[in-house]
Amino acid sequence: MTTGLDQDDLRRVIRTALDEDLRYGVDATTEATVPVDAVSVAELTPRAHGVLAGIPVALEVFRQVVDVEVVESKRDGDKAVPGEPALVVRGPVRGLLTAERTALNLLCHLSGVATSTAAWVDAIVGTGAAVRDSRKTLPGLRLLEKYAVRCGGGVNHRLGLGDAVLIKDNHVQAAGSVTAALAAVRAHAPHLPCEVEVDSLDQLDEAVAAGAELVLLDNFTAAECAEAVRRAHGVRLEASGGLTLDVARVYAETGVDYLAVGGLTHSAPALDLGMDLR
Repeated sequence: MTTGLDQDDLRRVIRTALDEDLRYGVDATTEATVPVDAVSVAELTPRAHGVLAGIPVALEVFRQVVDVEVVESKRDGDKAVPGEPALVVRGPVRGLLTAERTALNLLCHLSGVATSTAAWVDAIVGTGAAVRDSRKTLPGLRLLEKYAVRCGGGVNHRLGLGDAVLIKDNHVQAAGSVTAALAAVRAHAPHLPCEVEVDSLDQLDEAVAAGAELVLLDNFTAAECAEAVRRAHGVRLEASGGLTLDVARVYAETGVDYLAVGGLTHSAPALDLGMDLR
């Protein structure tokens, strides 16, 4: 699966994570118990079903600690099957054990994000709607978490505050109206894609009349989303706020283009994987 993992961000995250474990400059337990010349094979294996994401991340963790050889590897986006190794590497045991927790922390978390995303994608398959993430990400992990969303079949919202515009209720309050906020954005940043958040059908009508290209429907009911689709006249719509997996298909079938799900990143449970030497 080609998902565009950013190498610079990957290395930055791994350096920070390893600095936490090696803040005292040594893995005291491993140095005390493992002979310096010991070499072994380590298997990183799922203990639950899901979708894998972060295999290159885990591999880079090992490589930043020790020279390893890849024996076997699945690809990000593949199914996680209990008992089937996702990544198998050979190398010095001291390095493998020093890198173990950091590699697993990232692999388990990113696979959890991909698994959660895939559940939403599966729930709305065939509706024409896409599942989209938000900026509700863990500090420092945004690009990797958004990568994991793509591994799970979702699509990304903006990465930061400067690559796209999202006019929210407080921006509307500051500008005076939806129309005024849109006009201000077009004057200040005409090159950026722009989305407008609305919290009523009346505001939707205003946004459509003002020429909005994408409108976020904040905390609309499914019936209100269906009415919004009828009023939008081809303007793309995104349902957001309070969505749960059990109603995902109901919302998707209203005809909206996106379901915005902050929980893909801010509350996805980790997928359980473990590492064993053989």
